[in-house]
Amino acid sequence: MPVGTYGTVKGMTPRDLKEINAQIILGNTFHLWMRPGLDIMAKFGGLHQFMGWKGPILTDSGGFQVFSLGAMRKIKEEGVHFRSPVNGDKLFLTPEESMRIQTVLNSDIVMIFDECTPYPATHTEARVSMEMSMRWARRSRDSFDELGNSNGLFGIVQGGMYEDLRDISLEGLEQIGFDGYAIGGLSVGEPKDDMQRILAHTAPKLPQHKPRYLMGVGTPEDLVNAVGKGIDMFDCVMPTRNARNGWLFTRTGDIRIRNAKFRNDESPLDASCTCYTCQNFSRAYLHHLDRSKEILGAHLNTMHNLHYYLELMREMREAIEADVFDTWEKEFHATRALGNHASAV
Repeated sequence: MPVGTYGTVKGMTPRDLKEINAQIILGNTFHLWMRPGLDIMAKFGGLHQFMGWKGPILTDSGGFQVFSLGAMRKIKEEGVHFRSPVNGDKLFLTPEESMRIQTVLNSDIVMIFDECTPYPATHTEARVSMEMSMRWARRSRDSFDELGNSNGLFGIVQGGMYEDLRDISLEGLEQIGFDGYAIGGLSVGEPKDDMQRILAHTAPKLPQHKPRYLMGVGTPEDLVNAVGKGIDMFDCVMPTRNARNGWLFTRTGDIRIRNAKFRNDESPLDASCTCYTCQNFSRAYLHHLDRSKEILGAHLNTMHNLHYYLELMREMREAIEADVFDTWEKEFHATRALGNHASAV
C-alpha cells in the first residue's frame, strides 16, 4: 500500500497511482486529525472525496504517531494525553476517539487503537503493554460497532520480541473477532534477526481465511520473505522516501542515482521495467534532476519505485497461483544479487 500520510502519496496524483495499478493506499489518522482536521473531512464526506482517490483506503489508528511523541505524551488506561505537534493544544486520544476519527475519514479498512510496544522491552514490560492493547482492542471493537461503521476493522498482534506474548495477543484478538489481522511492533529498531524470528513464529498462525497484514515493512527482500510466510498486505514509506532521496530499486539491485558514475549513462533505470520513468528517461537525466534538486526528479523516482513494489507484489501473486513461488523466490534473490549496488561511487 503506498503511504499517503497527509492525504497524498508524496509526488503522486490519484491518476498516477491508478496508472501504476495501485489497488489501495494508506492514510495516517493522526496527521489528518491534526491537519486539515475533522471538520474539513466531514464537510467532504471523508478522505476519498477530499483527495480524489476512488480506490480503497486503509487508515492506521494514530497510535504509532502518538507513541512516537516520546516525552510529549502520557499513556494511561483511558488513552494517551499529548500536546499537538501543530499548535501545542492539549489532546486526548482514546480507542473510542480513534474509531470516531476513522469513521469520519470513512476509510475502507480501520485499524484498532493499540500501543506499539517499544524496543527494547523486558518480558514484563511487553506483557503489560500487550495486555493494555488487548483491552483497547475490545474497546475499539465495541466503539466501532456502536458507531455503525460498515467498513472493515483489523486487529493488531503485539507482544514485543516474545513468542509467548504474541500467541496470547493473537488468541485474544481472535476471541474478539476482526475482519483481518495485522502484525505490529516490528521494524521499530530491533535487529533484523529478531524481526524475522517473530514474523516466522507469528505469521503462519494468523487466520488464513482473512487478510494478513505486516505493518511498516519494508525492503523488497522483506516483502518476499514475509509473503513466503503467509503475509498478504504491507505498507512502508521506503519506496517513496527513498525515491525522494535518489535511492531507486531495480530487479538487479539498488541504484543511488546521484552517484557520479550515472552522469553519462544512457540506459534506463531498469531495462525490464514498464513504468513511465523507465520507458522515457535515462539514468543520466535522472542523475541530472537529482543533482539539480528538481521536483520532477522526485516525481519520476517515486513513480518508478512504487511501480517496482507493485509489480513485485503482482509477480508474487502470480507465482503463488501457479504454485511456483519457491522457484520464483530463488530467481528473485539471484537477480537482485547481480547488483547495481547503491554504495557504488
